[in-house]
Amino acid sequence: MAGQSIEFHKIWIEQCEAAEGIRERFGLQDALDYLVGEKLFTFVAAAERDEAFAGELPAFIAGIRRLFSAGEIREYLKCLELTKYLAQQDHEFDEDLDEVDEEPWLENPVLGAEELLRFARVRELLQQ
Repeated sequence: MAGQSIEFHKIWIEQCEAAEGIRERFGLQDALDYLVGEKLFTFVAAAERDEAFAGELPAFIAGIRRLFSAGEIREYLKCLELTKYLAQQDHEFDEDLDEVDEEPWLENPVLGAEELLRFARVRELLQQ
C-alpha cells in the first residue's frame, strides 16, 4: 500500500515540476491552466473516488501554493469562474468546423453540476 502512495505522490510532484517549466517557457496563464485548470481538477475528481488520491490532495494544494502567489491563484480562479463556469453559453457554431464548440459537461446537467461543485471545492482548497 505504501508503494501506491508513493506513485500518487510522484504524480503531483512531476506535474508541479512541469508547471514550473511551462511558466518559464510559456507564461503564467499556461502554467495555471495546466496545473490548476487541468491537473488539479483531474486529481480532485480522482480524490472523490479514491482514498489514496484524497490523502495526497493537501500536499498537492501546498505544492501549487508554493508555485503561485495567493493573488495569482485568486485572479486565475476569478477568470476561470467568469469565462467557463458562469459564462453565458451562446451555442454558436464554429463556421470553419460546423460544430458546436463547448465543454461536454454543458450538455449533461448532472455532469455540469458535478463540475461546478468541483470548481467550488478547488476554489475553497486553494483559498484556505
